[in-house]
Amino acid sequence: MDSITANDSVIHFNDNCYPSLNKHLKENNFSKIFILVDENTHQHCLPFFLEKLETHVAIEIIEIESGEINKTIDTCVGVWNTLSELDADRKSLMINIGGGVITDLGGFVACTFKRGIAYINVPTTLLSMVDASVGGKTGVDLGHLKNQIGVISNPNLVLIDTQFLDTLDTNQMRSGLAEMLKHGLITGEGYWNKFQNLSKLNLDDLDELIHESVIIKRNVVEEDPFENGLRKTLNFGHTLGHAIESYFLSNENKTTLLHGEAIIVGMILACYISTELTGFPEQTTKDIKKLFMSYYGKVTIDKSEYATIINLLKYDKKNNHGNINFVLLESIGNPEIDCIVDEKIIIDAFDFYNN
Repeated sequence: MDSITANDSVIHFNDNCYPSLNKHLKENNFSKIFILVDENTHQHCLPFFLEKLETHVAIEIIEIESGEINKTIDTCVGVWNTLSELDADRKSLMINIGGGVITDLGGFVACTFKRGIAYINVPTTLLSMVDASVGGKTGVDLGHLKNQIGVISNPNLVLIDTQFLDTLDTNQMRSGLAEMLKHGLITGEGYWNKFQNLSKLNLDDLDELIHESVIIKRNVVEEDPFENGLRKTLNFGHTLGHAIESYFLSNENKTTLLHGEAIIVGMILACYISTELTGFPEQTTKDIKKLFMSYYGKVTIDKSEYATIINLLKYDKKNNHGNINFVLLESIGNPEIDCIVDEKIIIDAFDFYNN
């Protein structure tokens, strides 16, 4: 698969990854290489990655605990301190090997340490390959509120090696697929229709779909790098999806949802709201709900929990001037941004999801 240029980054795939990485290391006089992993990628991905690395530069491994619950400023402080203790300087390189938590947090650590050191992302989950790999969004959560602290800063390289997907369980694969389904809904029926029979997809199909998904996101981000307009469409399903994810993350009586699992619920809700407000076909909303639930099942959200989730919407990053802004659909491939939605319609959307 051809490499993709995205603003200041180059995204390489599979066989192109390691020759491109080693060429980059030879061309740049890095003083030290720091590799950020969690306990899972340390065990399952790092040994393979190190075998491919060709460099005489000293390498240090930094491990953090996995999971969204550790995507915090406290974790950043630990990594910053470790970098200082290991004599990192402005010419150091950071390589982040992992899912979205690692690439988001590692990118944020890199672009703030000593006011910025070079970094490379190696996404190892389907979600991070099609979402976190493009666009330069870095950052951490503030308590249970998603991605409240961060900056936009592009890595030097992104290396997408789909062999790492062999290390994932089914739930993690489904979580990543949710973002690809979103790309289909906001882009058009050509890409969307490729997902209508998920059971027939094979690994070669998946490689091509990942490549196409990255191109879709690249095209949006290049036109609107700082999310002033078009890039907001990538948040379809995320306004309520993030609120649901945050609620489940903060509630000890709930099983934490993976990002994609929450976004699937958010997209069903957004489709219902679109039918009510922007003329999105009612039958299409029903078909999408049926497709999503057949693959993801149903998340239990009680009526008594609606108000708490809705209250979390005020922390959404797309809000401005006190308004909660939704991305809705007029039709598949025709999103509308900055839509203000009455609370009653949101409640009706939850009822539609539950019935």
